[in-house]
Amino acid sequence: MTIADSRLRRARKTRAKISELKVTRLSVHRTNTHIYAQIIDGAGEKVLVSASTLEKEVRTKVKNGGNIAAAAAIGKRIAEKAKAAGIEKVAFDRSGFRYHGRVKALADAAREHGLNF
Repeated sequence: MTIADSRLRRARKTRAKISELKVTRLSVHRTNTHIYAQIIDGAGEKVLVSASTLEKEVRTKVKNGGNIAAAAAIGKRIAEKAKAAGIEKVAFDRSGFRYHGRVKALADAAREHGLNF
C-alpha cells in the first residue's frame, strides 16, 4: 500500500462517518504549492463555499501558497465566506492528511474567525 493509498483510506473512513451524520463539512486538500478548502452540504452533492491560494485576492496577499501563512489566510477567508453564506457549524474533513502544519493552521484560523467544528 502506497502513502497515497493510505491517505485515501483514512479520508474514506472520515467521510463515511461525516456522511452518516448528515452535517455540512469543511474539506481541506493540500499540495506542495497550494491549499484548498471547500464547504460541502450535508448530502455531499453541492459545494457551498470554497477558497484556495489560487484566488487572485489571496495571491496578492501571500507570497507562497504552500506555507503556514497561506493556510491561515485561507482559513480566515473560508470562515468569512461561510459566515456570509449563513454557515456557522461544520465538521472538519482533513482528507486523510495529518492534523499538523498547514492543515492545523487552516483549522485554527477558521475557528478564530467564527467557524465552529
